[in-house]
Amino acid sequence: MLFSTLIFFGTTSFGQTPPDELLMIVESELNREMTEFKKINQPPYFLAYRIYDSHSGYLSSSFGSLVGSDTDHSRILVTDLKVGDYSFDSSHPMSNFEDYDAYNMPGGGEAVELPLDNKPEAIKLILWQQTQNSYRQALNFFKALRNAPKTEEKAIDDFSKEKAEVFIAPPIQDFKNFFDTKGWSERIKKFSAPFSKHSDIIDAEASLEVSTERKYFVTSEGARVIQNRTFAYLTIRGSVRAVDGDIIPLHQSYFALEPSQLPSDETVLLDVEKMILKLNQLRTAPVAEPYTGPAILYSRAAGVFFHEIFGHRVEGHRLKDKNDGQTFKGKLQEQVLPKSLSVTFDPTLASFNGQPLNGHYQYDDEGIAGQKVKVVENGILKTFLMSRTPIENFSNSNGHGRAQAGAEAVSRQSNLVIENTKAVSMSQMRKMLINECKKLRKPYGYLFMDVVGGFTTTNRYMPNAFNIFPTEVYRVYTNGRPDELVRGVDLIGTPLAMFAAIQAADDKNEVFTGFCGAESGSIPVTAISPSLFVKRIETQKKPMMQIEKNILERPSLNK
Repeated sequence: MLFSTLIFFGTTSFGQTPPDELLMIVESELNREMTEFKKINQPPYFLAYRIYDSHSGYLSSSFGSLVGSDTDHSRILVTDLKVGDYSFDSSHPMSNFEDYDAYNMPGGGEAVELPLDNKPEAIKLILWQQTQNSYRQALNFFKALRNAPKTEEKAIDDFSKEKAEVFIAPPIQDFKNFFDTKGWSERIKKFSAPFSKHSDIIDAEASLEVSTERKYFVTSEGARVIQNRTFAYLTIRGSVRAVDGDIIPLHQSYFALEPSQLPSDETVLLDVEKMILKLNQLRTAPVAEPYTGPAILYSRAAGVFFHEIFGHRVEGHRLKDKNDGQTFKGKLQEQVLPKSLSVTFDPTLASFNGQPLNGHYQYDDEGIAGQKVKVVENGILKTFLMSRTPIENFSNSNGHGRAQAGAEAVSRQSNLVIENTKAVSMSQMRKMLINECKKLRKPYGYLFMDVVGGFTTTNRYMPNAFNIFPTEVYRVYTNGRPDELVRGVDLIGTPLAMFAAIQAADDKNEVFTGFCGAESGSIPVTAISPSLFVKRIETQKKPMMQIEKNILERPSLNK
């Protein structure tokens, strides 16, 4: 059992940090339980408690009026208990066995709520109950695994041996001081008010989500990690009815570590006016037809593109799952991207060009220090994102085991950074786009300026495809005609074909902030990318979102 020598404590005005009451309660009960487990025949070899102590606030307005206001305080407990040993335990993937009944296998420990006050008796009782439940499930699962018919495969450990870190962050600030509900209620109403002046805009919302979270991780190995996270996420949304009845949405978002760090009212209202102008242009914009050919992905769109088609396929746990497509299995040290591109995932990066990064953290959700990982170097695949689930040739974590409150941690992305050593300017990329269109006898190519998100599939029972949702797309004509805004476009394709189609990148990286949903829930991520010229993309039409025409005349909303 290894212990880190690095311990960080904040200080009070007296020069000392008061003990964390919740940590002491949890640590005491964990130690007691591990002592009790020694009395039984098949004790667990690992026990961990993950606790998310979160305060959150939410405000929303529509057309200048407050329509939602809520605050909440919760404590979520996740128990992770393993029976067996590091090489073979109750977490072993059942897909590695030839024949099993997946529906009748016991599941893992469930997430439960802990009391909000620090009464030892109540908290210890729930810890004790959850530990017993988790042990029974893990023991039954381990027995079934041990007795199941096995395939002939190379033995890979189920759980990695890691340094037990100790890190205690100072107490988090009081939520009442963090979030001024009254002041922000007035501001949030102000942000949605301008939409009311436009009769074709049928939906408008400004919303603010804020949170302070103190996360605890305590294990039988000796890990004691407490870290804090805060964020403020402001979103403006608007939808317009097009001339053909289709409903077209746009959105603008802002991310900060605290509400006070969000942009000024003047900045937000200027962006609202730009959004209204764009919505009015989209109302009469033509619907794009399905297309295959060259395109430029502007930096934010390129960031989402890399997150979806590349990032998920280098999450290491997928290479241990026989149900996964395993795009990059067996491709280490092979060229998977152009030689000018490198891909790094760096949770230690707190900001970029002055912008705070959503994918930053000090320790992952398995108590491992976040590490900068260069997955691709000069186009060559070097490694994978790793949690404490080993895969062939990679026996240890690199600090990317992540999970939403209530979920079990698996390897996930953090801050994705695309580096380019052979930059071309945007004007050069436009020339490359036009020349390629002329060669293919196409009247135009596409410029994808902004996106709202996307999704991908990686399992082998469905096509390994992706779908990116652009919100601002232009036709770039070869005859000098001005760029034309279009609507109704989805960017689709398959990963390997798209990797091969990347031809060039510029030198201006921008940040896309988001939350990624996958097996272990929704986690905060960032993508930092230059713009890309892609020789061949494919689009399809978006589903039309129509509502019936008004029966009654709309009331006047002008104020």
